[in-house]
Amino acid sequence: MERAALREALGNELVELARKDERIVVLDADLATSTKVDTFSRVFPERFFQMGVTEQNMIGVAAGISTLGYIPFVSTFACFVAKRTLDQIRLVVAQPRLNVKLLACYTGLFTGRSGKTHQTVQDLAIMRSMPNMRVVVPGDAVEMVEVLKAVVEYEGPVYIRVARDPSPVFLPEDYKFKWGKPHTVRKGKDLTIICMGITTWRAIELAEELAREGIECRIEHVASLKPLDPEAIAGIASESRCIVTIENHSILGGLGGAVAEILAESRPTLMKRIGINDTYAESGSNDELAEKYGFGLGKMKRDCLDLLEKCR
Repeated sequence: MERAALREALGNELVELARKDERIVVLDADLATSTKVDTFSRVFPERFFQMGVTEQNMIGVAAGISTLGYIPFVSTFACFVAKRTLDQIRLVVAQPRLNVKLLACYTGLFTGRSGKTHQTVQDLAIMRSMPNMRVVVPGDAVEMVEVLKAVVEYEGPVYIRVARDPSPVFLPEDYKFKWGKPHTVRKGKDLTIICMGITTWRAIELAEELAREGIECRIEHVASLKPLDPEAIAGIASESRCIVTIENHSILGGLGGAVAEILAESRPTLMKRIGINDTYAESGSNDELAEKYGFGLGKMKRDCLDLLEKCR
């Protein structure tokens, strides 16, 4: 599969959207070259605000700008958005439901060997629990573009989780993002994998490996974590023997938690959550981290086989 970096797609699409919509501005916390919003700064310097390492203040400024009719995109690393600025987001963005867009880059385990200080694996649980906040996790460069279009059209705060490294492009060019709706990537009758973000291409590899043993996996890709359509998830469960969720996040409060909550209330289904198992990680290459923390192909395959055995 072709590979592309979501942050590169982010920077380029923000420029294209800003050409059509003069309300779009970008605020950055001294990380523009890493998050790739420096592309925007070169094309629209008068609409780019370098705030320095003052993330809490940046949220307040973005909130104020939004009340003047602008659409501010706040850009920094996820570890700073979801934790350092959390009180400001709660008080001056989420509670008044202001039209501020939070670009959270360098997400989950895979943050370029930056280690546990920069690995944010609890952010989705934090943001998903916040009233008025929408949460979206693009899976590839194609979806990044479509998500940004939808985010600009939506009036209200949105948390956008952006992966750092190039990853395979698995969605077709004519893909259209829909709030709350999973997207079927692969059909299968034996096991359903519900996945999110860049873990979806790992799920595709997993399904191909299981197919060699005669096990056909259905893959449902979720980009819109909040809202997430309960009827759609229950419908998937009604056609599945069992469900596996895969996410580059803690198994507490993220995609696995959201799916389990829905199914517990509407259609109890045997499931396995694959993700970070309530621990802090460490520095390492993507492959090393994936292997150690449960995303290795062999480990995920065993998890699926064990679940299928329980289903029988």
